[in-house]
Amino acid sequence: MTVAFVFPGQGSQKVGMGRALHDAVPESRAVFDEADGALGFPLSRLCFEGPEDQLQLTANTQPAILATSVAAARALGARGLKPQWVAGHSLGEYSALVTAGVLSLREAAIAVRRRGQYMQEAVPVGEGAMAAILALDLAAIEQACREAAQGQVVSPANINSPGQVVIAGHAAAVDRASELCKKAGAKRAIRLPVSAPFHCALMMPAQERLARDLAALSFAEPVMPLVNNVDAAVVRAADACRDGLVRQVSGTVRWQESVERLVREGVDTFVEVGPGAVLSGLVRKIDKNVRVLSVEDAASLEAAAAALQERQTT
Repeated sequence: MTVAFVFPGQGSQKVGMGRALHDAVPESRAVFDEADGALGFPLSRLCFEGPEDQLQLTANTQPAILATSVAAARALGARGLKPQWVAGHSLGEYSALVTAGVLSLREAAIAVRRRGQYMQEAVPVGEGAMAAILALDLAAIEQACREAAQGQVVSPANINSPGQVVIAGHAAAVDRASELCKKAGAKRAIRLPVSAPFHCALMMPAQERLARDLAALSFAEPVMPLVNNVDAAVVRAADACRDGLVRQVSGTVRWQESVERLVREGVDTFVEVGPGAVLSGLVRKIDKNVRVLSVEDAASLEAAAAALQERQTT
């Protein structure tokens, strides 16, 4: 059995996330305590109690998902369960790098809070948009984006699974591309309720600001390899970890390719570690032959731990 822990990105947040792990697992409780201290405000209370409108602000969402994901990974680690590989969807790459020993939780929490602020400030509210395009091949989506741009920005932002691609850019260009995709045969084109157009060229101002912050941090060599989401490439060096975090701000999240790369490297068991189960569904669509588990609360922790321990002994 070869296990990869995969970590969710923005969009998996929900009020109450992490509370069950905090209450049941000392190692998870320590994660939330450390994140609260690093940020100087009770992030844990925001995760557990909301209010939801504050949790949805990207500068809060990003450290909240990070803390919840790392808390789940530490809970698995406390049971002697550690991955051979790690990967993360967008923001989730920070959780993966904390798990791989590349970044401290404190540094990662501060970095992702600033990342959220920079991304929000890069584009005035209302000027950008994102849309999910369902059941249309990538080449046709790319062609629609080229035709729809008309001097504006629109491009694939997340290549999530066969039949699911998210586009991002200027709002008008995203709407034009969505209509072209539907004419080309897309089953649906759905505007997403996001506060900014992530993972497109409009994020370059945020990328430049974040690059300066990340340059000041100490990145250690990873204790297990990462497949990064901007290249779907195997990363084993500290500098390459930093470079991937910088480029992913405006770069496409190549999640489908990342999962396919992990499978080629021998991964047969994926554990989604953090709030929600979005990645679990995507992994199943990408490869029906792998085993998929998830850990986001005390009950799923026990179920996943039992399943992993059983496979280790068989």
